[in-house]
Amino acid sequence: MSIADAVQEISLFLTRFTALGIAAISTIVAGYYLPAVWAIPLFVVSVALTALGLYDLAQPIHSVRRNYPIIGHLRWFFEDIRPEIRQYMIEGDQEKVPFSRIQRSLVYARAKDEGSERAFGTLLDVYQDGHEFIAHSTRPAKSADPATFKISIGGQACRQIYQASLFNISAMSFGSLSANAIRALNKGAAMGGFAHDTGEGSISPYHLEFGGDLIWEIGSGYFGCRTADGHFDPTQFSRQARNAQVKMIEIKLSQGAKPGHGGILPAEKVTAEISKTRGVPTGEDCVSPARHRAFSTPLEMMQFIGDLRRLSAGKPIGFKLCVGQPWEFMGMVKAMRETGILPDFIVVDGAEGGTGAAPLEFIDHLGMPMREGLLFVHNTLVGAGLRSQIKVGAAGKIVSAFDVAATLALGADWTNAGRGFMFALGCIQSLTCHTNRCPVGVATQDAMRQRALVVPEKAERVFNFHRNTLAALADMVAAAGLEHPSLISPHHLMRRVSPTEVRLFSQLHTYLEEGDLLGDRPREDFYGAAWRLARPDSFEIRQ
Repeated sequence: MSIADAVQEISLFLTRFTALGIAAISTIVAGYYLPAVWAIPLFVVSVALTALGLYDLAQPIHSVRRNYPIIGHLRWFFEDIRPEIRQYMIEGDQEKVPFSRIQRSLVYARAKDEGSERAFGTLLDVYQDGHEFIAHSTRPAKSADPATFKISIGGQACRQIYQASLFNISAMSFGSLSANAIRALNKGAAMGGFAHDTGEGSISPYHLEFGGDLIWEIGSGYFGCRTADGHFDPTQFSRQARNAQVKMIEIKLSQGAKPGHGGILPAEKVTAEISKTRGVPTGEDCVSPARHRAFSTPLEMMQFIGDLRRLSAGKPIGFKLCVGQPWEFMGMVKAMRETGILPDFIVVDGAEGGTGAAPLEFIDHLGMPMREGLLFVHNTLVGAGLRSQIKVGAAGKIVSAFDVAATLALGADWTNAGRGFMFALGCIQSLTCHTNRCPVGVATQDAMRQRALVVPEKAERVFNFHRNTLAALADMVAAAGLEHPSLISPHHLMRRVSPTEVRLFSQLHTYLEEGDLLGDRPREDFYGAAWRLARPDSFEIRQ
């Protein structure tokens, strides 16, 4: 070994064990001067660090700690604070991880009832591929009253039609969100006259406290309407569904965060409150199966929808899904036509959505994004001659008035937002929702942490965010020469597709005509091929 190599080895050795050596020397020095006042705390700290360093050398699990005792722990410290450092010091204003600072700042400003105006022009590159905008009119209309931005949900079989806002709170369960978060969301919904989706965790006392309109979501676990062995209980369902606060019932087939995947709430998180709300035993894992037990074919699903409508005394019944295999949804549509039982509404959840935790592969690579899913559902219903009888909602990273307008232009009747309303509650996008350590009390069951969320204050912000977003939507559609958001169509929006070309949404996307899938001459495209594969009697592909 050369002298240079030897010096390098000695330098590396000293670097690796400097912290442990200093701790050991400090222990000896402090021990010598005991019981001096200054020596006592130094001795305690030094002994603890020395013991930690010796343990690091001996433990077999972490290589970094074996090679770098004591200082190896800094790796985990910096990993823990990395999201905060990135968000506050490194992240660009337009960098979406998953929401940009500009998007979050817009929600915060509107929730606080502050102006969202900005001087000196756009920060966006309007010549970048993918830039989208609304074409304005030389004859702008008068801005409509946002209070009129309502739609009627309920078909011919529905006896309790609901007047829904164009912008509502998406499904987020008590359990994933704190009690105070649920209270604030529902109180804000009551103040603003819009709907609050319960999520699949059922209706908790906190959903009922302030009387806001509820959309009761029923997942595969049938929480709030289940038997002891996890099957659907019609008696419990009927009792809950007839609550005057429940305006619509939504069957959850899949969600954007983890389509095709069940969920587990660990036993340690199943508190007495959650046990009572969901109808599950305490001290046991709360399991949401990946598929429903109440039906196994599209025909059985339509019968289930009919049963829920009867048991709820005629309230609007619909379902939510993140679109996956196209023939499965088309099989449902064929079953609608065969049985004559139609859902009152369908909610399309995009794969880019999701307030819940999920495996990385599911988040990144499973499920259809909202826009493609919405277009597919809209076109299939049009092609099957059913679109006018079924309302369609959509959810997926909607936080601004432009997001709402673009979603309506693609075929939705109304929109839902989850994380947007979480920002209104004070969410800082710390990305710790699944750890029970939410720093602002939104996504936690820790009583001390959720104490930070003051319900009256945050309810006001929820109300403000909804009101100001719809006010901005009113101004935006008026600039396009329209008197109501329902009049927005694909030819009102444009997208840049190259540095020298923009196209209308109506040019970019395929739009079916009424009954296109029902003719004697089948379409020779994606829609026609998928329609031929679909079966009303099975979710399996037609052979």
